[in-house]
Amino acid sequence: MLNMFNRLSKKCLAALLLLSAAASAYSAPKTVLVLGDSLSAEYGLARGTGWVALAEQKLKQNNIDAVVVNASVSGETTSGGRSRLPALLAKYKPDLVVIELGANDGLRGLPVAAAQTNLRAMSDAAAKADAKVMLIGMRMPPNYGRDYADKFFAMYGTLSKEIKAPLVPFMLDGVAEKPQLFQPDRLHPLAEAHPIILANIWPTLQKTIKAK
Repeated sequence: MLNMFNRLSKKCLAALLLLSAAASAYSAPKTVLVLGDSLSAEYGLARGTGWVALAEQKLKQNNIDAVVVNASVSGETTSGGRSRLPALLAKYKPDLVVIELGANDGLRGLPVAAAQTNLRAMSDAAAKADAKVMLIGMRMPPNYGRDYADKFFAMYGTLSKEIKAPLVPFMLDGVAEKPQLFQPDRLHPLAEAHPIILANIWPTLQKTIKAK
């Protein structure tokens, strides 16, 4: 009888430990890694006023337990992001990687196919690290030529379908057409524009992080 009691006790203890581990895993905050360029790196802005910081605040307001790591660098290209991502994945072990890259490739007139290859490689690296990917798209100004601008914009939609990643088609929707919302360089939005940018990104971000 005593042996039976001991066996039952051990089984109960094991079950409790499993439940405790499961609860801890469930309650652990999710990590969101934002890999972007100056549009996400708060270029020319006071710290904490860019859309990434605003997104972290909104996650908390909506009781979504998540830590946001902003690994964005001004001037970053898809090639640079591809080079930096493996170390970031190893360090932060994110649940979600938000990729906001490509604008600097476009502004430099780099081949669209090369940018797409880099974005695909970043998606593959994230998938191997068990992280979901979310893409944020960009448009080129009309002075870059209709053909290049169309191919550049279409790249995000094509890749989104290929890798089955949620996409925000154009982060500057509602901002790009308003010069008063930009810094003197006419490239970087003012702080007043970032709530609009977040409004474009938030529905997809919220849905994606909840699904992970």
